[in-house]
This record gives sequence, C-alpha cells and structure tokens, in this order.
Amino acid sequence: MKNLTYLLVLLLGMTTFVACNNSETYADQKNRERTAIKKYIQDAAISVISEEEFAQKHYTTDVSKNEYVLFESEGVYMQIERKGCGEKIKDGETVTVLCRFTERNLLTDSIEVSNVLASQFGNWVDKMSVSNNSGTFTGSFISGGSILMAAHRLSSTAVPEGWLLPLTFINVGRPALANDEIAKVHIIVPHDKGHMMATSRVVPYLYDITYERGR
Repeated sequence: MKNLTYLLVLLLGMTTFVACNNSETYADQKNRERTAIKKYIQDAAISVISEEEFAQKHYTTDVSKNEYVLFESEGVYMQIERKGCGEKIKDGETVTVLCRFTERNLLTDSIEVSNVLASQFGNWVDKMSVSNNSGTFTGSFISGGSILMAAHRLSSTAVPEGWLLPLTFINVGRPALANDEIAKVHIIVPHDKGHMMATSRVVPYLYDITYERGR
C-alpha cells in the first residue's frame, strides 16, 4: 500500500499540506476553512438549497442548476448526481459498500487522493462495512481495502461521517441491467466531518464519490 500511495503522489501531483503556523488559533483555522468553502461555492457557481427545499424536491438536487443541499447542523454540502440502482441500505442491515472517489483539498485547490483518475487503479476500490441502525449509519474500512487510509496513513478504520451522510438518500446496489447506474454524489466535507488528518489539520475536502453494493 505504501507503493500505491507513492504512485498516487507521482501520478496525481499530490500537494503536501503545510502545517499551520503555531501562532494560528483554531478559530483562525476554522475561519480559513469557511473562506475556502465559500470561495469554492462561488467559483463553481453552486446554487445552495436548504434541507426544506431538498425535501420538497423529493430529496433530489438539480444537476443542471448545479444545486447542492446544505445540511446546516453538519456543515456538509451535497449534490446527488445519480441516486443509483438497487435499494437503500435497510434498517438493521450491514453491507459491504465499494467506493471510488477523488479527494480535493479546498485550501490548496489540489487533488490529494484518487482511485478514479489514475486508470491503472480502476479496479482498486475503498471497501467499507456499513450498518444502518434506525437511520443512523456507521461504517469502518475493511482491513487492507482503503486507499484513503493508506494515502493519509490513517490509524483509525472509521469511515468519515461526511461519506456516510449520503446513504440516507441514495440506493446502494449492483448494476444488473444495461441502463443501471451506481449512485454518485459530490460532497463538501468540513474538517470535523472528515477523516483524522482533515480534523487535526482543519482541512475541508470536496469528494466526487460513487457507492456500489459489494458481494
């Protein structure tokens, strides 16, 4: 996995995040994060809708209008590009979920990790075990099955909360027919809903991510 991480760095031009100056406060870091997220939303001409509007639209976002729904309490922005084939993860069910993703650091506007952009890694997916407990999703990466963990040298197998949030609204299935498509979302994840490195460094990330049910 170390070799995989090294290749990702070479192929994708991963930019190393520079640690904040010791004199910078947590409040300063959060302000910088908010500024970076706001700038991305403006630069990408994103149309932000409320959770109420999202519900009125039957939990869909209009991709033609570049709509993202803002979940106020989490600070997460999400666009559903495809709801996906199959079914939602049922209450009480635990399933294996396969993810392909690209991670963009919004502070540096650089791609840090991807198992999509490098074609030779097309068969590499992040595997996680996900459970639905009365509508609350928990997940852990399966040992040896996470490029995200390897790239950031994460010690915890916990799946970032930001990755789990879309599961309430999308189907997680496997294509069976020619027109079947797996779910795909775009999510802006603030540091406190991200992985350990995002949290410790107060880094917001944009993810383009797909979800497919494992066997």
